[in-house]
Amino acid sequence: MIPKHIAIIMDGNGRWAEARGLPKVMGHKQGVESVRRIVKACLNAEVKYLTLYAFSTENWARPDHEVKALFQLLENFIDTEFKLFHDKGIRFCVIGERHKIQKDVLKKIENLEKDTLRYNNLTVNIALSYGARQEILNAAKKLAEEVKDGKLKSQEIDENIFSERLYTAGQPDPDLLIRTSGEMRVSNFLLWQISYAEFYVTETLWPDFDENELNKAIEEYNKRDRRFGGR
Repeated sequence: MIPKHIAIIMDGNGRWAEARGLPKVMGHKQGVESVRRIVKACLNAEVKYLTLYAFSTENWARPDHEVKALFQLLENFIDTEFKLFHDKGIRFCVIGERHKIQKDVLKKIENLEKDTLRYNNLTVNIALSYGARQEILNAAKKLAEEVKDGKLKSQEIDENIFSERLYTAGQPDPDLLIRTSGEMRVSNFLLWQISYAEFYVTETLWPDFDENELNKAIEEYNKRDRRFGGR
């Protein structure tokens, strides 16, 4: 069985570059190639949603030159994969704190989102300037305002209503969470949405992650007995 929604914490770009005596940005560049491979692999496998953790709210503390390079790589990805998204019916979405993103980059993001809005073969979410705690706080503030304005009663709030105030509103929660590079933590990623996701951790660094590695994760997922706390 293929997971409907796969989320990936893409980790290991820096270590990949360091092991080869290369600057860190080269690891990020190779990591973008892995993104291309995995988007195509998910499309071929008929995965419907793919969420990639690209840049956290904490990553703004990285050196300016690295941040600039990361966003330049994102721009290049949008420019070069524009045709793929249209030809293959892939919807592009960015989830995160948009007000922190440079205006010209944000314009490209929003243009691609608008142009691919009606596609449904695969939805690719890029978690950019993203932090799950902030996402949950934002949702709580939205609900508080709605109750204050009389649009909603506090007793009406349930999990479904709360989920609809998150960045991933309208999308199913991830079935499978993959983390590359062997780290055993979720790093403030989709804390609400991964409540019942199956975790798969691989020692493979993100720039080396390919379709075969994805298939290994899916095979492991299919061995799991997903009980959702029911037994």
